[in-house]
Amino acid sequence: MQCIIFSEEYCRPENLFPFTLTRRMQDIRIGILTIREKWEKILNLPSFDRWEGDYKESDRSLVIDSGIEEGNYLLVHANIIPTDSLIAAVKKLQKGELLVHPDAGAIAMHFTKEEVTGLHKIKVHNTLAFEEDIFCVNNPWDLFKLNDLALRLDFELMTRGRRSAPISATNRITNPEQVFLEEGAEMEHCIINAAMGPVYIGKDAQLMEGCCIRGPLSVGENSVIKMGAKIYGATTIGPYCLAGGEIKNSILMGYSHKAHDGYLGDAIIGEWCNLGAGTSASNIKNNAGQVMVYHPASEGGRGLAGMKCGLIMGDYSRSAINTSFNTGSVVGVSCSVFGNGLLPKYIPNFSWGAEGVRKYEFDKSLRDIRNWKALKGMDLEPREENILKYIYDNF
Repeated sequence: MQCIIFSEEYCRPENLFPFTLTRRMQDIRIGILTIREKWEKILNLPSFDRWEGDYKESDRSLVIDSGIEEGNYLLVHANIIPTDSLIAAVKKLQKGELLVHPDAGAIAMHFTKEEVTGLHKIKVHNTLAFEEDIFCVNNPWDLFKLNDLALRLDFELMTRGRRSAPISATNRITNPEQVFLEEGAEMEHCIINAAMGPVYIGKDAQLMEGCCIRGPLSVGENSVIKMGAKIYGATTIGPYCLAGGEIKNSILMGYSHKAHDGYLGDAIIGEWCNLGAGTSASNIKNNAGQVMVYHPASEGGRGLAGMKCGLIMGDYSRSAINTSFNTGSVVGVSCSVFGNGLLPKYIPNFSWGAEGVRKYEFDKSLRDIRNWKALKGMDLEPREENILKYIYDNF
């Protein structure tokens, strides 16, 4: 096959609010890599996105119609975490064959130009059943619930046949064969327990002195873990992040800061976010009951996340110092969150403050995003600005 084409059809991306407001499902990070990166690396193929006709189209978008080039294509549903058994089944697919799971439905299809009968219409010659376990990201809380599995799969994928960069003798390591440092990573005077799961430290990442780590954990490229941080698995610190304080079973997708004291557990933080010093988020109710979370795609606008669910924060959002988030709080895209006491459990997109009375002025929100991106030597791209404007006007 010459390339992968990801499709969100039937995946219900609206269920992954607020993260799918600003990205395709396949660009969500879980484990070490995004879903897209997992499939690309395993199959050693480039990928494109099935054209959906919405505001998130990019130069990766591909229209499937009679004009498609000759060749072999793999159409994959965008919310599926690849496993060895699934990849083995996918590789066996012949042209016109569709792989289907009894519960999850369609998974992947191998097709050529011959099978294309119209705009996004592909003729199926044969349906094959895949009856082993399959892991799909359907809701935001699935990300932290499946992160342990994803970290282990990605660690094996990223380190297979490779040797870790040298680990300094100043560190105290349990189960060192499950600790992998990429070139340029710095780690001195840290305590690492990889007995419960692997620990992956990305290129040019830095773990400052006194960090206490329990795997499984991924620290992405150019990320920094501050002195004395306490991080429990299963946690992903994405690329170019700052992390400190106490973090457990959480994902920082990338370019985000939780650099100071405060607790973050069973949480998902998007890209370009900042949690002010002392920010903490509850992840369990005082009565140990089930956590209901704002979920606009569910009946009544609420979804059942389970017994534990902390903060779910969309891209470009920030909290003031000493902010206290309720159990199962959801913060939309590009919010500046501040207020007294425990805040509302849902803070809409482009909120200024926490009461939802004032809306973040669009020009000021872009100014502030540019300021934060400038800290990492980056700028707001035109496509990002267009996406943000559409969200501001329509959500």
